[in-house]
Amino acid sequence: MFRLKNVLFPVDFSNRCRGAARVLDALHSHFDLEVTLAHVLPPPHLEYSMADLGGGVIQEYTLARTEQARKDLEYFLDVELQAFKLHRVLLEGDPARRLTEYAQNQQMDMIVMPTHGYGGFRRFMLGSITAKVLHDAECPVLTGVHMEDTPEPEEIHIRKVGVALDLNEACANVLKWAVCFAKNASAELEVLHVTPSIEGMSGEYFEPNWRERFAEEAAARIAEIQKEVGIDVPVRIGAGNVPLEVAELAKANGLGMLVIGRGSTGGVFGRIRAHAYGIIRHSPCPVISV
Repeated sequence: MFRLKNVLFPVDFSNRCRGAARVLDALHSHFDLEVTLAHVLPPPHLEYSMADLGGGVIQEYTLARTEQARKDLEYFLDVELQAFKLHRVLLEGDPARRLTEYAQNQQMDMIVMPTHGYGGFRRFMLGSITAKVLHDAECPVLTGVHMEDTPEPEEIHIRKVGVALDLNEACANVLKWAVCFAKNASAELEVLHVTPSIEGMSGEYFEPNWRERFAEEAAARIAEIQKEVGIDVPVRIGAGNVPLEVAELAKANGLGMLVIGRGSTGGVFGRIRAHAYGIIRHSPCPVISV
C-alpha cells in the first residue's frame, strides 16, 4: 500500500540541505509529511588519524563535537520547515549504516538527501553515503545533484512526474508507486524508456532499422505493463546513452520529479540498477529511487 508520511531527512548543515527542504515544503501541500532531521556523527577515526590525537584529546574532541552538533541541529531549518511536525535526532556511527537502520526501525516512508555536502561530512556525502543508502535502504530515496539551486517552494511546480522503466521484472511495482505519487501530487504522469545504443560495436552487424524495432518492442511491453497496472499514460521512448537520454527526455517534457526503480535483492549488485547513479547525476529534477 502506498504511504508517504514519515520522512527521514539527513542533514550536514549545507545549502544543499536548505534546497532539499524547499522540495519538501513544495510536497507538503499534497502530502501530510512528518519530518525527522538527522545528523550523523561519524567515529573520530573516520575524520582524523588516530596518530594525530591522544586518548584524552579524542575524548575532549568527541564531547565538544557532539555538543556543537546538538546546538547546530536544534535550530537548523527551523524557518524552512516550520509548517511540518518536526523531530530532530543526533546519531553516531557509520553514517550510511545508521541512516538505513534508523529508517527501517522507525518505518520511514522516504529518505530525502542531497548528494553533496561540505565540511567534515563532505567526503561521505560526495558519494559513499548516498551510494550506500541507495543500495541498502528499503524505503524510497529522494535525491538530486542540484539541490542548492532549488527555487523557493512557491516556484516549484510538480505538474508532471516521469517514471523511467527498464522493463525488468519489478517495473510494474515501480510504476504502481509512481502512479500513486503522481495522483497524490495532482500531477500528470508519463513513462520514459531508453533503449541502449548498439551502434559502433565492432565486428557486429545490426539491421539498419534497429532503433524502430527496439522502440516497437519496448512500446509493446510498456503497453502490457500499463494494462497490468490499470492505467494508460503517455510514453516517451529514446535511444542511446541511458542516463543522458533519460535526462534529456525529462528536461524536454518539463518533468518536476523523476521516479526510477532499484533492485529488490541483496548483494553487491542487487539493490541499485546499473544506470541509476548516472540518471541521478544527470537528471534536471529530483529523483525518487523506489
